[in-house]
Amino acid sequence: MQVIFESRDPQAANLRHLAVTRLQFVLRRIQWLVPRATVRLSDVNGPRGGVDKRCQVELDTDGSGKVVITALARDWRSAIDNALSRAARVLLRLWQRGRSRPRGTPRHPPALPNG
Repeated sequence: MQVIFESRDPQAANLRHLAVTRLQFVLRRIQWLVPRATVRLSDVNGPRGGVDKRCQVELDTDGSGKVVITALARDWRSAIDNALSRAARVLLRLWQRGRSRPRGTPRHPPALPNG
């Protein structure tokens, strides 16, 4: 899995290693679904503080297209962890949907006529 890290904030740039290792750890069992991932960290309203640390995770999947997850938190670590946990849940849900039935088959079997 190729991981791309982007950030313009100098404090967030120091978290590059943390973000990449957390991503690889969270997706370790399903990384075969994601050939490329992008992690973007940004500070929404600058030095004013508050819930303004944004982590956006963009996952390019093989069969389901792009999955984009965004999380806001007071600190970088929480934003990273929240976004990655949601991303893992979404990927598992997409994978399970794809496995459950072939595309084009109805969800519910047709009703049999009474007779």
